[in-house]
Amino acid sequence: MPRRSLRPLAIAGAVAAVSVGLLVLAVGQGWLGPDVGRGADFCEAPHPGSVRQPVNSFSNLGFVVAGLLVAWRAGRPDLLGEVLPRRPGLATAYACVVVLLGPASAAMHATQAAWGGHLDLLSMYLVASFAAAYALVRWWGRGSFPLLFAALVLACELVRAYDGRVPVVEHPGNVAFAVLLLTAVVMEVRLWRRRAGGLHTDLRWGAGALAAILVAFAIWNVTKRTWCDPHSLLQGHGAWHLLCALAAYLMFRLWGSERRRSGVVGSRLHHGMQTSSH
Repeated sequence: MPRRSLRPLAIAGAVAAVSVGLLVLAVGQGWLGPDVGRGADFCEAPHPGSVRQPVNSFSNLGFVVAGLLVAWRAGRPDLLGEVLPRRPGLATAYACVVVLLGPASAAMHATQAAWGGHLDLLSMYLVASFAAAYALVRWWGRGSFPLLFAALVLACELVRAYDGRVPVVEHPGNVAFAVLLLTAVVMEVRLWRRRAGGLHTDLRWGAGALAAILVAFAIWNVTKRTWCDPHSLLQGHGAWHLLCALAAYLMFRLWGSERRRSGVVGSRLHHGMQTSSH
């Protein structure tokens, strides 16, 4: 068995410790500004303590756990398929992005401050841009992942700056997030169908990620409008956080499954032998 490197887990763990620590200080010291009701429409009634929406805040620990699980697998290159290891540090970077989703989203729910809302959206843009950029550079077979990733995040921020309301998803920032996720899904399916160079992903991981995010979105919608008990410990938005964390982890498992099938290689060798014998 290949030796595991603890470096990815150490980095992601440090990101988790620092970001959660900063969040605790920000909430306690009021660094994110006054409560302006940001995120108050996600059903849970505001509590009088320092954490305004406890369930919606602490359910974000699911992202921290998911990110650390990604980092744990990132320490074993043999578990990362054949494509992901070609970009050193990318798996660890993704682990850190997933970890940051937790405290960034909790910043909004814990404080209901405007800056908390900005951090929440930024973290969503980071993970969606990562998924879309990684799918696109694999499809094109070239290009700079960091530049494309940064460009997509910037594009999301520009869209978010537009002041308007959008049916179902409410504001343009959520539209940008949804478009990037849809791009990632479409490109992953196209990559699976193309199977360039015999490379092949186990699409079951992708199907699981898509199912998790679709169920999460359904819960996100229903519990905002109808099935809402503001004082319950069972909050639909908390379920949204946990299911999205699961989807982020399953997406990583999809990337780690990308490798050549022995049957594909064998059939090509057999075909080549038959051709040379004629």
